[in-house]
Amino acid sequence: MASKRIEKIIAKYLINQASFEELDKLEAWIIEPNNEKDFLNYVKVNYSIDYNLRTTDINKTKELISTLIKKEKRQIRVRRIQRYSKYAAIFIGVMISIYIFKDDLFKSSNKDVVVPTIVNTTIIEPGTDKATLTLANGEQVPLEKGTSFQTQNASSNGEEIVYEAGNRKTKELVYNYLTIPRGGQFYLVLSDGTKVWLNSESQLKYPVNFLDGETRQVELVYGEAYFDVSPSTAHDGSKFKVHNKEQDVKVLGTEFNIKAYQDESIIYTTLVEGKVEVNTSNDRIKTLLPNEQLNFNSFNNNISISSGVDLYSIIAWKDGVFSFRSKPLKEIMKVISRWYDTEVIFNDVALENVTFNGSLDKKLNIEEILSIIGSTNNIEYEINDKTIILK
Repeated sequence: MASKRIEKIIAKYLINQASFEELDKLEAWIIEPNNEKDFLNYVKVNYSIDYNLRTTDINKTKELISTLIKKEKRQIRVRRIQRYSKYAAIFIGVMISIYIFKDDLFKSSNKDVVVPTIVNTTIIEPGTDKATLTLANGEQVPLEKGTSFQTQNASSNGEEIVYEAGNRKTKELVYNYLTIPRGGQFYLVLSDGTKVWLNSESQLKYPVNFLDGETRQVELVYGEAYFDVSPSTAHDGSKFKVHNKEQDVKVLGTEFNIKAYQDESIIYTTLVEGKVEVNTSNDRIKTLLPNEQLNFNSFNNNISISSGVDLYSIIAWKDGVFSFRSKPLKEIMKVISRWYDTEVIFNDVALENVTFNGSLDKKLNIEEILSIIGSTNNIEYEINDKTIILK
């Protein structure tokens, strides 16, 4: 079996995030006897959707995988020469990587390919980096690729916004809002160095500068955000808190994900690294450890904590990947509709509970996404303007 270290490199390779050195290690590992079988088994278990791996011609398989790795290493050289920004680079995604060599490594399933009904020619584009910045004076500034914006405290290239540490001797906090629309996402660096990834249909309220000696507090007004918090040791012990209307999350220095959409009754807090304390609106305090998720139901105040959760599926969105593990179609289509800014109708309500496994590149067009999901579960669909009808 592949070691955890190799599995991590394989996962990064499949979404085009492996470094040149990691690809060297993967190439050296793959040429060893039987390792190509472990590679294919790992892909099949973790990433395949409606294709079955063919292992009858192992030599050909090994040769092809090695060729693909070499190709990826050449692409890395090109990217280095062109000096692409880590945030401007396109994440190819798991399924695109699989499609590159599916003709040689996969055979089609027996399921029929789903042919959609397209009522008109409206093009539904994948989401992009875009947001609206609301300044303290109420002025609203659109941020999107190709635009730039600069203030005394912050600068944006249209794909991210970075705040610089300024004068923190003031006793009054000045707040900005960053609002991400449906079909958008954005990356933010706060003045203390904390990194925040905001998902579609989200809003964050935060101070332009934090105050010395006081808790660094931001508010996730709604939506989903991933936080990589600058440690308290770098800020004279000042703790970090994320507030929303139903709970407070206190941290010292950690990485975690909060999902708190307005149209969902459950708030999901997932800890990746470090330690957090969650204080819910009914004054119940719970501590989370890595790989734990707290689910708080705002309707009935029920709390549950799950251990050993699938972190990759929960946070893959920030790296340009949809990852669904046994998720019902109702939940999946909520995610899809936010990213592609569409509405979804289930003609057959029974389809809402159909489950799906797979990882998909967020750069795929909507027809490709729906065809993969539809072919896997034999579901037909129709696109009418910006409305998706599943039937």
